[in-house]
Amino acid sequence: QVHLVESGGGLVQAGGSLRLSCGVSGRTFSSYTMGWFRQAPGKEREFVAAISRSGGSTTIADSVKGRFTISRDDTKNTLYLQMNSLKPEDTAVYYCAASPNYILYRNPGPWAYWGQGTQVTVSS
Repeated sequence: QVHLVESGGGLVQAGGSLRLSCGVSGRTFSSYTMGWFRQAPGKEREFVAAISRSGGSTTIADSVKGRFTISRDDTKNTLYLQMNSLKPEDTAVYYCAASPNYILYRNPGPWAYWGQGTQVTVSS
């Protein structure tokens, strides 16, 4: 069983920044592809960003490209999402996810493990 716990969410004004963290349990964090998804009220869960096991490859959604950065620290078993220039439309519950596959899936389906989510609210 892999456990993921998000933190770092909160309230921020438009244009502000937040850094989300996802702590991952276990001894094999480095073997997982990691990603971030978000879900706004009444909407489907959508892809935000993903990062390879080595950290050398990333992919991000067009909606956040240039504003968000995904990274990982395997020594701390932690995934990060640095969010800058936040917009009200970024308001959502943000989830971290883990996959044993090397593929940086943009669909939520293939991701095997999920955190509980952390709320990000961006006010205008």
